[in-house]
Amino acid sequence: MSLNIMSSNSVPEVHLVAGTRPEAIKIAPVALELAAAGRMRPVVVATGQHPTMVHQALAAFGIEADVTLRLDRHDGGQAELYAQLLPQLDALWARRPPAAVVVQGDTSSTVAGACAAFWRRVPVVHLEAGLRSHDLDSPFPEEANRRLVGTLSRLHLAPTGRAADNLRREGVELERVLVTGNTVVDAVRMIARRREPFSQRELDAVEARALSGNRRLLLVTVHRRESWGEPMAAVLRSVRAIVREHDDVEVVLPAHPNPSVSAQVWQALGNYPRVTVTEPLDYPDLARLLTACTLVLSDSGGIQEEAPSFGVPVLVLREVTERQEAVDAGCAQLVGTDETRILSTARRLLADPATRTRMTASGNPFGDGLASARAEHALAALIGLTESVPERFEPFDRHVRTA
Repeated sequence: MSLNIMSSNSVPEVHLVAGTRPEAIKIAPVALELAAAGRMRPVVVATGQHPTMVHQALAAFGIEADVTLRLDRHDGGQAELYAQLLPQLDALWARRPPAAVVVQGDTSSTVAGACAAFWRRVPVVHLEAGLRSHDLDSPFPEEANRRLVGTLSRLHLAPTGRAADNLRREGVELERVLVTGNTVVDAVRMIARRREPFSQRELDAVEARALSGNRRLLLVTVHRRESWGEPMAAVLRSVRAIVREHDDVEVVLPAHPNPSVSAQVWQALGNYPRVTVTEPLDYPDLARLLTACTLVLSDSGGIQEEAPSFGVPVLVLREVTERQEAVDAGCAQLVGTDETRILSTARRLLADPATRTRMTASGNPFGDGLASARAEHALAALIGLTESVPERFEPFDRHVRTA
């Protein structure tokens, strides 16, 4: 359904930009909260960067994009993408000026949305602001993207206190930052409660074996550009070794849609016993799988935030993470793409259930399920619809529990 349920003259419009699946997932709870509160009218703008995956992700929340940009891409490069995004976003906001534009994270669509809104003097609100790896080469180009957006933003909705501290050190005024928690926690809890049927039917049998106690399920995701080639090959060799050494371990590995990446995954694990290589997972499939997992190996930022809600530790297949909160809280461990480190850490956790339990006993450091409500309140204050401001998210308070 579309969220445009009120006349455009009755309430101010807030445009929420999404170009990739993670963006769609993280803006969806905010769009729903805006619609429910009724003070502002959410307008979801799909940029066309990853059109199919964005629309599928929004559909999981019962949302249809209100505006969809049409791109004609040929070389897939960044210059081509920006050359098409910027004029279309500028034209949209020239004919339909919003009260604010919400961009999420660190993608090309995020940067384009922030630039186009800033040039139109529309307040930019950065959802998931303040994440920093402090290394422009990792992740690339996301670290540069998030810093650029931070420069242009009027309001910074930081997911954690660490993210807010990063912004403060960069000179952002305190009154322009609110620690909300991460909306992905709202999203994954919302979807997991529904327990929708798997869209990829082979996952039914995988889940049944995991829930029966006969198998322990490992979810593996590897897709970042810096992991392509030999680093990914090392991860895939590690997965083969883990399965070979543990007769009760089963693996699900969604293959990235990039042809060169998926070809490497299928060649290494496509016919390997107790390994199910799938197409990219719909978000309801991912949320449901996490409820049955014993361990996750991933270079995804989102999974580092989602898995602790289900009491699932994460081995982060990166050397640095901008989500250090998970490491500090013990929910995650950095293992990079080194086979020895991956195998030794996985062996230890698979051998000791008590250690796995301790890793996630404190709950989720990234959110309590109320981030979208704080975001709605902060937007209302920015636009001048209320004088009050929401309380900031504090991890490990009475609201935080494993799902």
